[in-house]
Amino acid sequence: MGFDEEWAALRARAAEQQETSMRLNQLPADRSGPTPGGGPGDFGSSPAEKKAAANTIENELEPNTKKAADWADEASDTAVKTFDGWRTSAGLKKVQETWDQQVKTLMGRLSSEKAALRGASGYFAQNDLGIRGQFAPVSKSKIDGI
Repeated sequence: MGFDEEWAALRARAAEQQETSMRLNQLPADRSGPTPGGGPGDFGSSPAEKKAAANTIENELEPNTKKAADWADEASDTAVKTFDGWRTSAGLKKVQETWDQQVKTLMGRLSSEKAALRGASGYFAQNDLGIRGQFAPVSKSKIDGI
């Protein structure tokens, strides 16, 4: 038997032995456990946790990032002045400009994340109240008096 025949026989045998099955994701009968995605069946954080995360951004991350950026700017300014007239000075100045732009982008991102965390709880509450309002007229229907 040649290589081609042997290879074809091995592939045919493997195809015969291969199981075919299908599994559909579905919710478990006991819904207290995790959802099919692997996470818990409720939101990942409470309004209090969102508020705490926003406060951490405001009270720790933003001020510490600003301090680190200011410190780096001072050190870079000193180095640029020290190497004045050399190409190194121009290179350091370019690095400093890039750094400043990245810090500006990071500070903007922190600010938007903080605002999103603070706004998320309000959006959920507004949605809940809106849905409740849509169902409230149904409970006061004319059928209730019959």
